[in-house]
Amino acid sequence: MRKEVRIDKCLKPNVRVTVHLSPSEKTDPKYYKGRVVSPTAPRTESGLYWGYTVRLAQTFGAVFTESSYKEGYDLTIGTSDKGEDTSSNYSDLPQFKHLLLVFGGLQGLEASLESDESLVVDDVSLLFQFYLNTCPNQGSRTIRTEEAILVTLSVLRPLIEKSGCTTTC
Repeated sequence: MRKEVRIDKCLKPNVRVTVHLSPSEKTDPKYYKGRVVSPTAPRTESGLYWGYTVRLAQTFGAVFTESSYKEGYDLTIGTSDKGEDTSSNYSDLPQFKHLLLVFGGLQGLEASLESDESLVVDDVSLLFQFYLNTCPNQGSRTIRTEEAILVTLSVLRPLIEKSGCTTTC
């Protein structure tokens, strides 16, 4: 956009917002008019994909127990180079309403498990319904999280659609 947008609220700098643009009354207005809406509005009102949500947790265990959904997550997927290769024999996900997709840091999810003494399992894959390698043959020891997110969402999209979930899931 090369024109300014005037919105209905006064905001602090560097705050991310979702803005609904009002239809232009002129053919070439000096600025656009809009209003701040919930970040979920494009998805819930128009069925549009509007990105994913990232949540930081204080501990690895809190990733599972502090869901932003009252009923929690009904499908959990961990990603790891030690997970099941999605490119060979993986084809189905169960139907779900809320998916938790977890990515590890440089040392992987295994290190996250080791750092949380409240978790009593020895194998990190047991914390997830699915433990997947969405980037097989990646050619390096680790890949950047921002790359892993895009690759993983691309790999999982057909499986998610096949499970019956729509963009409003």
